[in-house]
Amino acid sequence: MDDHALVRGGLRAVLATTGDCEVVGEAATGEEAVALVPSLRPDVVVMDLSMPGAGGVEATRRVLAVRPEARVLVLTTFSDDDRVRAALAAGATGYLLKDAAPEDVVAAVRAAGRDETPIDPRVARALLPAAGHRTAPDGTGVQLPPRERDVLVRIGRGLSNRQIATELGIAERTVKVHVGSLFRRIGVADRTSAALWARDHGW
Repeated sequence: MDDHALVRGGLRAVLATTGDCEVVGEAATGEEAVALVPSLRPDVVVMDLSMPGAGGVEATRRVLAVRPEARVLVLTTFSDDDRVRAALAAGATGYLLKDAAPEDVVAAVRAAGRDETPIDPRVARALLPAAGHRTAPDGTGVQLPPRERDVLVRIGRGLSNRQIATELGIAERTVKVHVGSLFRRIGVADRTSAALWARDHGW
């Protein structure tokens, strides 16, 4: 969803070459995007933040209210942390900048479709909570049990609890326990912050 026809056309052309991504529709405004969702039932919505009428953040919120199972991937020129945080708080799954390579855009769309969290590395550091830096600025101040370390690495890859449970051969409820524990140890409150903490500290 983008107000520039050239951008929409370019994105459509890139995705059309993949063989596994089907473009079911496009919109120039947030209101158009929300109106199309019930009939088109998209799995992934690629959303610009700057559009006429309802901006991308509000459009993301409305799209997910209509179709909670959809995944919204933000594709924008804005990298300031306020906009990034607002988009993720509205429910966006991932955040990519418009100068990304075409193959990176395709990879991000696929990752969003797998319920992963593709975040452009150039905006990732802006999302790290201050508490994470105070707890372990160089990653040496936190001691994680081996299983929590395994879980953190997979959160860093954007895997869901169910996917982590499958990879590690443990129950999903056990993964939830490990997630809660490691959140407390590294001083974060959500999966995105944990993934960014893991990336920042080389996990």
